[in-house]
Amino acid sequence: MKYSNEIIIDKNVEQVVSLFDSTDNMYKWMRGLQSVEHISGTPGEVGAKSKLIFKINKREMEMIETITSKNLPHEFSGTYEMKGTLNKVSNHFVPINESQTKYITENEFEFNGLMMKLFSKLMPSAFKKQTYQFMQDFKAFAEKS
Repeated sequence: MKYSNEIIIDKNVEQVVSLFDSTDNMYKWMRGLQSVEHISGTPGEVGAKSKLIFKINKREMEMIETITSKNLPHEFSGTYEMKGTLNKVSNHFVPINESQTKYITENEFEFNGLMMKLFSKLMPSAFKKQTYQFMQDFKAFAEKS
């Protein structure tokens, strides 16, 4: 399953990228994020792996983030693996003018488990909605910072 979302942030691209490229800031806009544990590689750089723990609706989810591309201020990509699911995410930051940035995400999900395959067929909009919620939360955080 592939899809993309975009949102306009009322900050210039340098400010947006600076806020986005900070592990400490992730806690300020990623709902349910409980912890980030560096596993390997140089933190924040291509090849780095981290374990992210989320608690959503009383359910704990663990995923492994691997940074696959970092060409800031334009693009930051990674994979996010959890049981039965691989999500390839490419984040793009496009300056609109001196005070606005278009934030675009491209997502590609691959499902291995039967339950996730079934859920993705029955409720594909849930994935896009969750992604857009994270984008709205980041926008709100960035514009207040």
